Amino acid sequence: MHPDHPEPTSRARDWQAEPVDPDTAVDPWPPATAPSPKRRQGELLAAIAAGGVLGACARYGATLIWPVAPGAFPWTTFWINVTGSAAMGLLIVLITEWTTAHPLIRPFLGTGVLGGYTTFSTYTVDARNLVTGHHTATALLYITATLAAALTACWAAAALTRLVLLPRPIGREGGDA
Repeated sequence: MHPDHPEPTSRARDWQAEPVDPDTAVDPWPPATAPSPKRRQGELLAAIAAGGVLGACARYGATLIWPVAPGAFPWTTFWINVTGSAAMGLLIVLITEWTTAHPLIRPFLGTGVLGGYTTFSTYTVDARNLVTGHHTATALLYITATLAAALTACWAAAALTRLVLLPRPIGREGGDA
């Protein structure tokens, strides 16, 4: 190393080598006035937790409104996962391709609200309960249909959102302001 060019600090080298997570990296290198990493992490966790509470309450409310009998196809969980996946497709296009959102919107809505609302853990428990209750055909149908419908809903919502919104982006060159 040349004496007039000191070696970069360890922190600077480490930062440049790490991948950037768009949910946690708000600025490429925060200026001196930016919140500390611990504060930023606290804000991120608070946003996810607050969103998770809202999503989980919505899911719980749906199970109270539309209960499913043991051994029956778990329609409530199925529709929760399908609508949550569709909402994720819509959300991701809106906040990554359509507009610039506050850095905590994606963790709050995506990880928090939709992560708390969708319930793929209950999906597996429902499938296990169907199998142990000797409803194997229903369990296989449920596993396959939920996965196919959730993936299709996410893709279709993203594609439809792009079709409807992207021809007239707000605040971008060539679009309406």
